[in-house]
Amino acid sequence: MAALAVLAAACGGKQTEQKMEDRVELVETTTLVMSDISRELEFSTTLESWQSVKISPSVTGIIEHIYVDVATDVAAGAMLVRMDQNQYNTTKLTYANLGVELQRMETLRESGAVSQQTYDQTKLSYEQTKETLDFLEKNTFVRAPFSGVISAKNYEDGELYSGQPILELTQIYLLKALIPIPENYYPHIKKGMPVNIQTDIYPGEVFPATIDIVYPVIEPTSHTFPAKLRIPNKSLKLRPGMYAKTRMVVGMDRALVVPYQAVLKLTGSNDRYVFIDEGGVAKRVFVKLGQRFDDKIEVISDELKEGDHLVTVGQGKLVDGSKLNVIKEN
Repeated sequence: MAALAVLAAACGGKQTEQKMEDRVELVETTTLVMSDISRELEFSTTLESWQSVKISPSVTGIIEHIYVDVATDVAAGAMLVRMDQNQYNTTKLTYANLGVELQRMETLRESGAVSQQTYDQTKLSYEQTKETLDFLEKNTFVRAPFSGVISAKNYEDGELYSGQPILELTQIYLLKALIPIPENYYPHIKKGMPVNIQTDIYPGEVFPATIDIVYPVIEPTSHTFPAKLRIPNKSLKLRPGMYAKTRMVVGMDRALVVPYQAVLKLTGSNDRYVFIDEGGVAKRVFVKLGQRFDDKIEVISDELKEGDHLVTVGQGKLVDGSKLNVIKEN
């Protein structure tokens, strides 16, 4: 009886294997063709102000008055800080006196009462004092070098300026960003090319930008090169420090594009694969994913070519070598 049981089990196993071998899966397929696609590059980046400057006068002393506060919008040339004026006023008085002295020397030189050397020395002192006065005026009455917004303030009126920047001025009407582009695209990237900026803060909204600088050196470790973006921001919706995504078109290309659902993921890994019908038998082909187009995606594999029959329906129940019955060819 034991022998009969073993024999029955063996026969049952063979019958199961035979059934698996004889099983035919119903599938739908589509013929692969090369498509013309618009090649796009996407990168993540962080927005930066186009310009930012720390307001740090070159003279020390008491801060008489700060005209702005954090978040104040300022125009180019607007007064920001007035420092202690004692040194400036003293130099201004000296300069005025030297001006009178120089005029007197010019009159005496014409009559021959003073030497050319004495005249030249007076004129040199006058010109040097003028340079000192200009320097003190610039650093006593500190003005905005460009339009922007005050992003930091470190002192109050009457405090002693000790070297730490008094203010920080940030330009936000114009922003910039750096993106690392793979080296194989270097011939295609040119100054002035359009780039679209998007951020999760404003879903669905696109902000236009352009490439301002294409850096001339490839990074040897990453094999990428930086490109600097110029981003107009008149609406002030974008801000320095924001995380953003960039998208740019670098030309047309030919690629295999398949329905997204036709691509399967290998369990326990990030490997992707598809099935093709090879003479009525399923063949698994591993692929790399390229650019996404709504419900379709670019697939890259040396084993795929135009004319292959890709399984698009029923692929989830296939294994390598499954027999196929194609009920529809799309």
